[in-house]
Amino acid sequence: MIIKKYSVRFYYLIGILLLHINGLNAQETKLVDFVNPLIGTANSTTESALKFSEKREGNAQVVPFVSAPFGMTQWTPETQSTEQKCIAPYYYNDTHLSGFRASHWISGSCTQDYGSVTLMPTSGDLTLGVEERKSRFFHDKEESTPYSYKVHLEDYNINVSMTASQRSGLFIIDYLDKKDAHLIIHPNSDEGEGYVEIHPEQNEITGYNPAHRIYQGWGEAAGFSGYFVIQYDTAIQDYGVYSDGQRKPKKVSIEKELNSGAYITFDLNQKTKVTVRVGTSFTSIEAARENLKQEIGDQNFKQVSQTLKSEWEALLQKIKVESEDLKFKERFYTAMYHSALLPRIFNDWNGDYIKFASSYDIANKSKGDYYVDFSMWDTFRALHPLFTLWVPERAKYMMESLLLKADQGGWLPIFPAWNNYTAAMIGDHVQATIADAVAKNLISITDKQYALLLQNAFDSPALEIDYIQGKGRRALASYLKYQFIPLEDDVPNSFHKKEQVSRTLEYAYNDFVLYTIALRLGDTLNASKLKKRAMNYKNVFSQQNQSVRGRFKDGSFIEEFEVNTRQSYITEGTPFQYTWFVPHDMNGLIELFGSEDQFTQNLDRFRINGNYWHGNEPGHHIPFLYNFSGSPWKTQQWVRTIAREEYGNGPGGLSGNDDSGQM
Repeated sequence: MIIKKYSVRFYYLIGILLLHINGLNAQETKLVDFVNPLIGTANSTTESALKFSEKREGNAQVVPFVSAPFGMTQWTPETQSTEQKCIAPYYYNDTHLSGFRASHWISGSCTQDYGSVTLMPTSGDLTLGVEERKSRFFHDKEESTPYSYKVHLEDYNINVSMTASQRSGLFIIDYLDKKDAHLIIHPNSDEGEGYVEIHPEQNEITGYNPAHRIYQGWGEAAGFSGYFVIQYDTAIQDYGVYSDGQRKPKKVSIEKELNSGAYITFDLNQKTKVTVRVGTSFTSIEAARENLKQEIGDQNFKQVSQTLKSEWEALLQKIKVESEDLKFKERFYTAMYHSALLPRIFNDWNGDYIKFASSYDIANKSKGDYYVDFSMWDTFRALHPLFTLWVPERAKYMMESLLLKADQGGWLPIFPAWNNYTAAMIGDHVQATIADAVAKNLISITDKQYALLLQNAFDSPALEIDYIQGKGRRALASYLKYQFIPLEDDVPNSFHKKEQVSRTLEYAYNDFVLYTIALRLGDTLNASKLKKRAMNYKNVFSQQNQSVRGRFKDGSFIEEFEVNTRQSYITEGTPFQYTWFVPHDMNGLIELFGSEDQFTQNLDRFRINGNYWHGNEPGHHIPFLYNFSGSPWKTQQWVRTIAREEYGNGPGGLSGNDDSGQM
């Protein structure tokens, strides 16, 4: 009996120990802990980036966002204080921080931020100019995760901790020296249109920053603003506003002045830590205040950050990687994090949002969220197909948002950003994502929506101003007349002009995906037309060169030709790189090459000679093409090589613009 007694105790203790170990393992293997938001925040150091990329394309243009998945407002430390094109808010190699930004930067892009506001804590003598108030920081005192960011501001001896919810942010600012403790609020309006107002009796600051857009309009108003409400838990002993570094004490508001903002000075007494809560909205200050109340309310930093951490963990747990290579897991789950930043939610917690391409007109989406900032030329390739598998409910609402834009604006958008039409890139790839969602039964198309899809493929806007604003396919008239876009058409009223061969190839693919919808809906007449047009890619293929090539109206190919050099009729690449863009008819492309063997030999030459550039989107599908020519093991080998060589664990670990997660 004694032996049995001790045996039971022994196994009981072993069981308790195993449960404890398993619990520790569960804590140690949180997938969100593999995410390193600093990957990609410096110039790329991968092999193909060093060979092919230009300066701006050689940086992933990602920043260490603290954000809910697909968050409306995303929070980042700021080393660059601007909303200018192609300047991200944060670069790893910068040495000074100018604040902490409520941002709407399109992650991984060369666009511009909009409707943003920056908070900068300082201590001691009050300096208000952006350059003057910056503080040194060191990466060994920087902690970055998707759910919190912490850093020490060296010049002020201040610790800052930042976390977030879908539309709101929460800061703990620890003024360690208890000197004069300031907080500077700076709407990042390069046009000088920002507004800030201090409410000393309410411990609150409110304001807005009108959004502007590029690509179509080049800086004209986007028709909405980024509104903010800042609340703090500590009494203040001084306040004022400023412009161009000049202080205006005791004045409570300022608007439409360059480099302007507000400042407050806290009365710390015996405490050092100040809690700051920030609500944001695109509809009103009142909505920003309500978003903050609904999402954060009286929760403390730990509660908010743990909620956000759990949200990321639940999302990442949907795709589990089995590997003992922890560095690989870090690269993989960081990539998943980057893939879940955009498109962004645009509506308030109650469903209110600004209508597409309107001027401050508010609508309400009663079910699901309304999404904006679709980097569609990049993301139709892999990101949106991933969403249909990974987050199908969100994918459904994203497609509903695109169709809402078409209904509200009268045309299906091409590259919708800043909640507006743009002609930023080429192709008509909203059609591709909608066709994919239809094929996977995520959405169904009404007759009215189908008519809007057809309109893009067959018509151009009657009003020139509509076309200039980004509605409709560029160069559609030439494409329909010649069955390719000839070099004589310079494609005006586009951000990317010319690029006729790439446009032909992409429109042929767009025609194919629309053909699949027409077929599904029983529209045999248009299905027949679109199926024929899907073969237009053949009209820019030169048999002599085994490559696509620029072509004139009379059918002749351009005489000067370099297959591996960038050409004006190719988008961000070379003719050889774009030759492979026939994703809808690989058998037809193989026939153009002459045989499977010749197709494979050309693909071998492309790969072996180092013509593949992973740092930009046009080639992302190419490594998989061996699957169509009987050599799948070459795809397997190539993809493994890309995963190993084109993704790293350091700040330079992405080989080009991440483009909303497509990379």
